[in-house]
Parts: sequence; structure tokens; C-alpha cells
Amino acid sequence: MGDAFEQKIGDVREYVEREWDATVIPTLCEYIKVDNQSPSYDDAERKNGKTEAAFKLLLDWVEAQQLERSTMHYLEQEGRTPFLLVEIEAAPGCEGKKTCMVYGHMDKQPPLDNVPPGWDEGLGPYKPVIRDGKLYGRGGADDGYAVCAAVVAIKALQLQALPHGRIVVVIEACEESGSFDLPFYLEKCRDMIQDVDLVVCLDSGALEYDTMYVTQSLRGVMGGRLNVSLLTEGMHSGLGGGIVPDSFQIARRVLSRLEDQETGEVKCKELHADVPQEIIDGFKFLDEREDKLISGPVPIQPGVRFEEKESVLALRNTWMPAVTVVGADGLPACRLAGNVLRQSTSLMLSIRLPPTIDPGEATEAVQKLLTANPPHGAKVSFTPDFSGPGWKAPTLAPWCSKLFAAASQSGFGRTFAAMGCGGSIPFMGMLGDMYPEAQFCITGVLGPKSNAHGPNEFLHLDFAKKLTVSVSHILHGHAAQGRE
Repeated sequence: MGDAFEQKIGDVREYVEREWDATVIPTLCEYIKVDNQSPSYDDAERKNGKTEAAFKLLLDWVEAQQLERSTMHYLEQEGRTPFLLVEIEAAPGCEGKKTCMVYGHMDKQPPLDNVPPGWDEGLGPYKPVIRDGKLYGRGGADDGYAVCAAVVAIKALQLQALPHGRIVVVIEACEESGSFDLPFYLEKCRDMIQDVDLVVCLDSGALEYDTMYVTQSLRGVMGGRLNVSLLTEGMHSGLGGGIVPDSFQIARRVLSRLEDQETGEVKCKELHADVPQEIIDGFKFLDEREDKLISGPVPIQPGVRFEEKESVLALRNTWMPAVTVVGADGLPACRLAGNVLRQSTSLMLSIRLPPTIDPGEATEAVQKLLTANPPHGAKVSFTPDFSGPGWKAPTLAPWCSKLFAAASQSGFGRTFAAMGCGGSIPFMGMLGDMYPEAQFCITGVLGPKSNAHGPNEFLHLDFAKKLTVSVSHILHGHAAQGRE
């Protein structure tokens, strides 16, 4: 079957290019214009209809593609985010195979248009702009493109009479909030999904724009609110300063239990995992390259420097815990700040975890560490807010490794590369548990400086088209598994 794809690769590429330009890019532009956010960031999400409006644009586009042997299920449940499942039955002669699941999501991160420095001039979160081959705007790359890439990849096979096995495309609407509705829908749709032996996830990324990258591992995540209070109300700093400690000072002291303020090392042993030696060895090539694949894309200020080698930075980013303060309450804006000892300080912590660490156990350890024996008897609490497991890929089966290499050749003219990812996709842990025998192709378009979750998010259009070709090859090759 691989030879058949190679014989028609020119026609597949031509169709993918044409369809992206004619319908996918215009649809994504309209999708970007909708200011929907994942439910964790929009209290009115379930009432304002914005998620449904964004979803409808994608649903209308999917329906217009008229995939053969397909059934579209758009599911809405009271109190839950909506969910899309598209069933595509196997081509004639490929029946009886297991299912390939293709995953994406359509919810968006917050716009960050009012957080300095904001988006560049002429750009905005809900203003689609094509500049230098990149489509700027919130959600295009993370992860609105996914359903379009999946459907175009399937349609390309059908138009060229290239067989494929049974496929289900699943699109959720709360991934950025921890995928809390996904287990419900996966169970509800279990009979439609059937037995999965290959998962293609289109929510990851690449270190370069000329290679298909397959993610080997994902970090877990946990977070919560640290609150410190010593006063029942704010008071004049001239009257209280030097008598009662500032709540921010106590918050810093408590945080130093978790993270070394000089080195950034996470001190809580429950948050560390043993790193497989093959992972450490696999990063060594990064030190031999002239280009800085790990540190190069980071938008650092002039004069900022990295103390570690690229291989060490990659290891820290993929298999080591990291603490980030992502929000604060109790602190007025600088222009409004008076000489006041504030009543309390609240900090929202986001903690990335190694792939094999249990986020529930990590949360308990952090809560105990931060709240035990508070300095000066301060009122210190840690309220857990979110958590999600990490994931380590199973060893690639020989057929899968061969298929990924051929698919990358079709899209990019070179074999695929493997990488760990410092981010989290809670869905992967769920699928790993549900389908322990499945193989995984975790890939995506989040390449250097594409800036998902930040200002100036963009979708690299040429890369997305090439990745669509590669995904098409993978879906075709899946049909051959067990038949050659």
C-alpha cells in the first residue's frame, strides 16, 4: 500500500494544497474571529454561545467535504461542553480492521491582548492576519486546524482511490481546561469508537518546520492557589511596616520550600522521576548542532543567557518539574498602589510534572509542603485547582516506525524525528489506559515561535499542508497493518 501512495503522491499534494487554500484557510480565519475561550477562562462560556458558534463553523466545513462512508455526530449534554465524533467506515477490502482515532480540540486559550507587551502591531487574538506564510490569531494552530487537517487527509485518500481503514475523528471543547468532559464522551461513544490500535493526535509540535516530529512523552501538570494572610484588613504601611510581615514576603518564604530561588530547582522530591538513560542519550545530538533548537525560539530579552547546554535544557523541559507563577490577586496595578500593608496575597501556581509522576500524589505533597508550620503563624492555604497526568509513549512497533518514516518522507522529504514535549495533553493518559495495546502518533504544528497560549500565535501554513500529507499517508498505511 505504501507504493500505491507514492505513485499518487503528486495528486495528493496538489489536492491538499488546493483545499487548504480554497476552504481551510478561509474557514480558520472565520474561526479565529470568534472570541470563544476554554471554560476555565470564561465563566459565561456555557451561556454565551461562543463555543457553539465556533464549532458550527467547523461543523459546516466538515459537512461540506462530503466524506464517503461517514457519519457526523455532534453531541451536546446539559452542563457539558459539546463534542464532535466523525465515523468514517473502512474502504472496501479493508473492513474488519481496528480503528484509527484522530484527535484534536477547538477551545482556545485567553486572548492576552491586555497583558503587556500584548500582540504585535497589526495583529490580535481575534483578527486573522496572513503574514509571511503564517496565519496569526488565537486558536488557529492550537488546535482549530486539527479537524481540517484530519478531514482533508482522509478526503485526499478517497479522491485518489487509496484505501484506508476505519477512522474516527474526535474533537473536544475543553482540552485547555484539562479535558474534564472527555472521559464522559469517550465512554458514551465507546460503541462508535470501537477498538483503537492507532491514535493520531494533532495537538503537539515540532522543533523545526522541515520535519515531522513525533512526541515521545508529555509532562503532567497540576496547579492551585496559594493564599497568605496576616491581617484582617489592610493598614497604613507607616503604621504597620516593621511590626507585621508583608504577606508577599511570607509567600516568597513559603515558595522557597518548593523551589530554590537561586537555581530554580524544584526541591519537593515527590515531584521528581527517574529519567530513562535512552532519553538522556537521545538529547545529546542537540549539543552538536550549530542552531539552537531548544533555546533559539525563546523570546528572551537582550542580554539574557542560558547557563546550560541544549541537551540539559531539553531534559529540564521534558522530564523535570517546573514551577511558574501564572497569576496573582491582592496586588493592585502599580499605578493604583498606595502605601498599604495588604490584607493578603494570592498566587496561582502552575507546576509541570515529569511524565510518570501521579498528579494527585504530587498535589498532596505540594499542599502539605506549602502549608505546614507557616511563618509567624500566618494563615496559609493551598487550594488545588487543576491537574492532569503526563504520558510516556509505548515503544514503537516496527510497522509503525516504518510507516511514520515513509509518511514524513511523503510530506517533508525526510524521515521523522522524535522528541519529548514539555506541555500536557490530558487526553493521552486517558487513551493510554483505555487502549493499552494502541500505537501513538502525537504530532502537530506548534513549531518555533508559533507561541501557542501567548501573544502572536500563528499557524505555519506550508508546514500544516505538509503535515496533512504525512497524516494522509499514515491513515493509508494503517489500512495495510496486518495485511502485508
